[in-house]
Formats: sequence, structure tokens, C-alpha cells
Amino acid sequence: MLLLGIETSCDDTATAVVRDGRDVIADVSTNQNEFHAKFGGIVPEIASRRHLALLSAAVDDALGRAALGLEDIDGIAVTAGPGLIGSLVIGVASAKALAFAARKPLYAVNHLHGHIFSAFLERDVGPAYPFLALLVSGGHSQLVHVAGPLDMHVVGRTRDDAAGEAFDKTARLLGLPFPGGPEIDRLARDGDAQAFAFPRHRAEGDALDMSFSGVKTAVRYFLEGAAGRNAPRADVAASFQAAVVEVLLDRLERAARRAPYRAVVLSGGVAANSVLQAAFLRWSEGAGIPAFVPRPRFCTDNAAMIAAAADHQGAARTVDPLTLEANPNLPFEVHPGIGPSTSSTVKTMSGNRSNASASP
Repeated sequence: MLLLGIETSCDDTATAVVRDGRDVIADVSTNQNEFHAKFGGIVPEIASRRHLALLSAAVDDALGRAALGLEDIDGIAVTAGPGLIGSLVIGVASAKALAFAARKPLYAVNHLHGHIFSAFLERDVGPAYPFLALLVSGGHSQLVHVAGPLDMHVVGRTRDDAAGEAFDKTARLLGLPFPGGPEIDRLARDGDAQAFAFPRHRAEGDALDMSFSGVKTAVRYFLEGAAGRNAPRADVAASFQAAVVEVLLDRLERAARRAPYRAVVLSGGVAANSVLQAAFLRWSEGAGIPAFVPRPRFCTDNAAMIAAAADHQGAARTVDPLTLEANPNLPFEVHPGIGPSTSSTVKTMSGNRSNASASP
């Protein structure tokens, strides 16, 4: 099955053509970093206007690279939520129009499910069910029990900032350009991860929730103090990064003890972080559990993962192109026999990586 994927949940305008939820025939993505960098975070109005300007050309580009016409596509998959409402509306409206005009099935996909199914892209064999997914991005940090394509639930999540948000805000404190996550990763390679003892969120008992607001705030106060004014930035970046990775791995290990998982998956934009990836792979090897990490270009927001999710979840994701609505708070939870509600207003964390108006 050939699916055209469309992803516009935040600031990346992305389209893709994917065969059988695995083979990426074409992959197109345009980021807006240059438009948001001076604000230190995503400006929603700018993001939606850029999607409006770019999406039609991105669809044509993906189909052109695949040497296909819209008539050759078996269906259209689009991110319905969660995310920035203005950005989502552009993608959903475009997908609805294409599906209606071409008389193709329309699949409404949860953006976070897409990140989980990115582990199946460009692989002959994907993770076996049940598997445990550590999904770490700018808007989300959560552990997900995945018993099947339509049977998954969150077992642990951040209580405040997502890990990616903490990376971006800490990078701003260090004077690094946006987006901050990759910049901290690069800077930290020349630093000492043991230089400064930034706090780690300690879970009570066997709890799986996590918190990253404290470590970000600790870095801020340290830099404002006498000791931090002349501290090497590389050491600060490395020490901060080590604290975040330690918390994530601690919760992963705790969660893995709760069920006989056949695989573990690391996904989301922060999955591209070199220290987190290395720690994740070392842990999985020691635990004897097969590990899956998407290729770097499929860690960040992309449309191939949306098409993959639609393929794996099948008919449960089909919707009427005349009634589908974008939902910035689309619920994550999926259980057998229960599809997503595209009109629900259940509150979850939105998918924006960071907000320019938020304080550090």
C-alpha cells in the first residue's frame, strides 16, 4: 500500500510517500529555524503561515520524487494532533481537500503514534510486540507500553517540562542558537559531564514519572551565581545533558522491569542526541532486549512516520474528509477496539517544541 503522509504539527512542513508502512519512497521536509531563531522558540503564527506557503509545493515534490501521481496513491495520512492548532489546520485542510478530490481514503494520525512507528521505517524487521517506547521530544517525554498497533498506553510521563524543552531553554541560557538541543549535544562533546552536580529528579518508590524543570532552573541559578559566570560552557552543557539522560534511563529501566518486553524503542527529536542514544543502546545490550532507534532524519518531525502509523493502524484511522477536524489536544491513549476521537477536547501536552513567550 502506498500512502502519502502530511505532517505540520509544529514548524516542519513535511510530506512523504511510504510503501507498506516501511519503505520510504520519497521524503520531503522543510524546517523554519531561520524564521524562529531570533525569538528563541517557535512562534505559532509564523509557523502556520509558512506551512500555508510551502505545503502545496511539498506535496508536489514528494509525488515527483516518487514518480507518482495522486491517482497512484492508495490513501492520504495526516497528523490530526496534538500540536499547534494553526499548523495542524493547514495540514488537515490540505489532506481533506486532496482526499476528497481524488476520492482516496483519509487517515487521521496521532503525531505521537507517528514517532513510535518511526522505528519501523527502512527496516526489514521492526520491533516485536509488546515493546516499550521511550518517546522524547520538545513537547513530550513519556514511556509507552505498546502491546499492538491499536493497544498502547502511557505508563510514565514528565510532570512539567519535556526533555527537549529543557534542552532548548538551557541552550538559551548558555547563549546558544535555536534549536538548542543539537547545539548542546555538540558543545557537550568538549565538556566534562562530571564537572557540576546538577540535580536529578528522584522518583518515589517505583514511580515512572519524571521532571526536568528543576535541572533547567538549577542551571539558570548556577550561571547567575559567582561560580557559574566563568564556568566553561562546554562543562555546563555536558553536566546538564548527563543529568537529563540519567533520569530518562532510570525511568526506562524501572519500566522495563514491569513487563516481559520483546524490544525497546527510542524515538522523538531528542532520540537523535548522541549521549542519550549511546546510553540507551548500552542499557539495552546489558538487559538483553533488542533496541530500535530511528534513523536521524526520522527522529525529528517527519511525514514518513505519519504514513507508517496509518499503515500499521489501518482502518481504525480512516475518517470522513468532510468532518475531520484538527485537534491540538488529541488524546494519546489507544486500547483494543477503541479508535481516536478527532473531536475530543481531553487535555494533553501540546506538540510544540518550545514557546517563544515562555520564560526560561
